[in-house]
Amino acid sequence: MTIFIGDYTCKIDAKGRVMLPAAFKKQMPQAAQDRFVIKKDIYEKCLVLYPMDEWERQNQLIRQNINPYNKEHNRFLREFFKDTAEVETDSNNRFVIPSRLLNLVDIGKEKEVVLAGQLGKIEIWSKELYDKTSEEIADFGALADKILGGNINKPSE
Repeated sequence: MTIFIGDYTCKIDAKGRVMLPAAFKKQMPQAAQDRFVIKKDIYEKCLVLYPMDEWERQNQLIRQNINPYNKEHNRFLREFFKDTAEVETDSNNRFVIPSRLLNLVDIGKEKEVVLAGQLGKIEIWSKELYDKTSEEIADFGALADKILGGNINKPSE
């Protein structure tokens, strides 16, 4: 799994094209640098860009935990795959974000987006909303302590 490091402000053109930052491309294996799946995030008002190998890994996790003949599981599958598209980079390292996806996360009229690295994926935010999320987590140290504080370097029993 690729760990994407960094966040980059990028321009989005009138056709919905965004250039994949060179730093992200360098962090990916050669075979995974041109095909992606993009979808709306399930928790936040942003899009998520998965390299194809990570998308396959996510699908394997789902396959291991789901029964398509269970009504609730089937509903989950429908919602998970809703608002999803496959995209490819062109010769200029740009990819097109479908306008229906841009509209879902209020990027339709935005001129700048932030591509933020994560574990195995890249989040795509409107710059304005991304900047606000940073303000909302004023005490990141307290959040880190809550999530990781008691779980790191526990002595073996």
